Amino acid sequence: MNKKIKCLVWDLDNTLWDGTLTEDDNVTLFPKVAEIVKALDERGILQSIASKNDHDVAMAKLKEFNLDHYFIYPQISWNSKAESITNIAETINIGIDTLAFIDDRRTEREEVKFVHSDVLTLDALEYTNLLEMDALMPRFVTADSKNRRSMYQNDIVRNQEEEEFTGSNKEFLETLDMKLTISAVKEEDLKRVEELTVRTNQLNSTGYTYSYDELTGFIDSEDHVFLTVHLKDRFGDYGKVGLCLLEEDGESLKLKLLLMSCRVMSKGIGATMLTHIIRIAESKKKRLFAEFLHTDRNRIMYITYKMNGFEEVESDGTKELLEYQSTREHDYPGYIDVTVGQ
Repeated sequence: MNKKIKCLVWDLDNTLWDGTLTEDDNVTLFPKVAEIVKALDERGILQSIASKNDHDVAMAKLKEFNLDHYFIYPQISWNSKAESITNIAETINIGIDTLAFIDDRRTEREEVKFVHSDVLTLDALEYTNLLEMDALMPRFVTADSKNRRSMYQNDIVRNQEEEEFTGSNKEFLETLDMKLTISAVKEEDLKRVEELTVRTNQLNSTGYTYSYDELTGFIDSEDHVFLTVHLKDRFGDYGKVGLCLLEEDGESLKLKLLLMSCRVMSKGIGATMLTHIIRIAESKKKRLFAEFLHTDRNRIMYITYKMNGFEEVESDGTKELLEYQSTREHDYPGYIDVTVGQ
């Protein structure tokens, strides 16, 4: 199976624990389930819950087992499991096809599969095999992987504060104290870089993926500029959230790959990266082109190019070549402290 899961959604009754909570609150965890939850968390697999239960009672039981903090955006209510999974995917902002759902009841699994055919559904009897499943086994486990849940938990606090903020979006961004570092990709970055190319779908200009060996070759290549982006704010560290690959060819630079994590979609990071890329082209006195391959998810990247002065010069209906044609000054957003490293 080539599919990689970003989030595993657990049922509770007779799946995570043995028993039905509404009938007897003396439920017990199934053997080794706590160790499995913790191991998946270490791998950077997000976890959530879709359970038909009383929310407060179920969360109290999870807290009693010291597992409550491992699950983000838990959906514990009397709604359908399919609706709960929709809410989880939308709230985390990941593709529905990157979710797996584990439940003991066949009817629940079939309902989810009927509504969300791309969701991987698993019988609760399979829980002891979870750690051996290829879909739940990333090739690399990076520092960012290990911190992924805490990064999303920082997002929850950040989003709550934004909802309560009474000013404009720009005014809120100014309160975040964002610090962004753009630097050349180094060998120690490669595992996270490969992870970004595999995991990022919505904010990816081409959808190209590169092997570890190919990525290694770009580091020392005289014909390529290979950059990564790291972001922090007052809520915490986002980790490495962006990547770009520029190819030099005679009098031109071609942007072969531009991507960023969906967690920074609304932070102006795409425009900031493009500003830096435009400045590189201007310093080298070269024309700047960008390849763009349309997918069913990345339209926002096309809009980002267009809003920053790129115009279509070639197209075959699916793949386009854009050229930067603006003469206006490009500055980094005032609310982001940008550092350009080596």
